[in-house]
Amino acid sequence: MIEQRNQQGPFLSREQFHKVPGLGTKAFEQAAGFLRIRDAENLLDASAVHPESYGVVEAMARDAGCSMKDLMKNENLRRQIKLEKYVNDRIGLPTLEDIYAELAKPGRDPREQFEIFSFKEGVSKPQDLKPGMKLPGIVTNVTAFGAFVDIGVHLDGLVHISELSDKYVKNPHDVVKVQQKVTATVLEVDLERNRIALSLRSNRK
Repeated sequence: MIEQRNQQGPFLSREQFHKVPGLGTKAFEQAAGFLRIRDAENLLDASAVHPESYGVVEAMARDAGCSMKDLMKNENLRRQIKLEKYVNDRIGLPTLEDIYAELAKPGRDPREQFEIFSFKEGVSKPQDLKPGMKLPGIVTNVTAFGAFVDIGVHLDGLVHISELSDKYVKNPHDVVKVQQKVTATVLEVDLERNRIALSLRSNRK
């Protein structure tokens, strides 16, 4: 990429990355969201919105009866967006929330959002856990049947799909994502089978 830029000048759009020798489709998919093009014709090329999601932003603008530029500049227009309307098999609500935040502050430095996180002191192994404990955790994996959460005891706990939310959940990807910070309630600890059952429901005690 650097070699091509030095030879042919600055990239003017993310689409031009497809012409870089050796940069395959998969590599482009993984990298595109981090490659920002300043002053690009497509404003989203300067944002963290992945090209695969450009279509949903275009749909939001079209439904709001405005241009993407107006949508990104006008908070009142963005407030009219009902994110649930754009949830589909490929894009869940957490991803749409990220896109919405990026429209408000396109091109922002993600390092500005750094948050200090720490596990609960005094809880470092499964033996320290007791049912009813509420602990800070980080989602490490999302599956069809639930999500796994690291609560700092060197054994990830499972949040079954029925315990992901107070509301009915059809697809876990719609409510949680990897690296999301959560507060989990310990439901059960099975030391013999090395299993920890957790809940993210707010009404759990």
